[in-house]
Amino acid sequence: MADSFERSLDRFLDHIRLSRTGSADTENAYRRDVERFLEYLRDNRIDSFEKVTKEDISDYVMKLRSGEIGGVPLANSSYARNLSSLKSFYRYLNRSEGVQANPVRMFRGTASRRKLPEFLTFDQMETLLDWFDLDDPAQIRDRCMIEVMYACGLRVSECAGLRLEKINLKEHYLSVIGKESKERMVPFYPRCAQLIELYLKEARPVFMADQEEHGYLFVNRRGRPITSRSIQNLCEKSGEAAGLPVHVHPHMIRHSFATHLLDNGADLRIVQELLGHENLSTTQIYTHVTQDRLQKVVDLAHPHSRRHEG
Repeated sequence: MADSFERSLDRFLDHIRLSRTGSADTENAYRRDVERFLEYLRDNRIDSFEKVTKEDISDYVMKLRSGEIGGVPLANSSYARNLSSLKSFYRYLNRSEGVQANPVRMFRGTASRRKLPEFLTFDQMETLLDWFDLDDPAQIRDRCMIEVMYACGLRVSECAGLRLEKINLKEHYLSVIGKESKERMVPFYPRCAQLIELYLKEARPVFMADQEEHGYLFVNRRGRPITSRSIQNLCEKSGEAAGLPVHVHPHMIRHSFATHLLDNGADLRIVQELLGHENLSTTQIYTHVTQDRLQKVVDLAHPHSRRHEG
């Protein structure tokens, strides 16, 4: 029974791999979600996909949402993703493995308003960048990393993966490998170029003194390529040290890049290209950020928006 379930899961993941453009993270999510479901079937001595009933699915999702399965209650978004994974799995079973039943079909995810991205205001961003001491090699590196992420709208993994040969200081642009191994060119402003030059001259050689050259731009104190986790920790600690009232993380810096460009009149499709978004709808969430802020300003400042006291 277990072997049969696992073989079906493996074939399903092969199907996903061949027919979709999803990332490795997406594939891993499918695997985790379906494996959890298969474990539930084994625990309840259900030895065939045909024998799974709507009542079984209802019991499974109730225990999943409450945390009885998995140990942690699920947020609406996680619940919806789990349900989507099961629906995809059963569609595959119906089409490719001859399974007739589909007890998941009638279940629906919980509708929820898409969460707007968190971002720093321009003044907060400048406060964060100005906090660093540019006489300290480690702080030169840290400031340079945050400046590059803000100047180019990079994901944390893209920042960690930047290579020396992909930086063009003369023309002020860099090439970055994004999702699905797609390469894009992103320009940066002169101040960012000056910071990269300072880092390459004053900081990186200090860290690389006892290390063979590997070609990665950002390195830790031992000269090894910086990790995404290290950049996340740096952003959090730097935000606290700069006295910002929010929890700073790398994606917030990327959100700030997009929001500030749109606030200052950048074309949405250009921002899409700079961010490396495949679909314009992904980028459009930032227009909601801008609209939401404008609405709040009007509500507070326009005389006809104020409530008249009674």
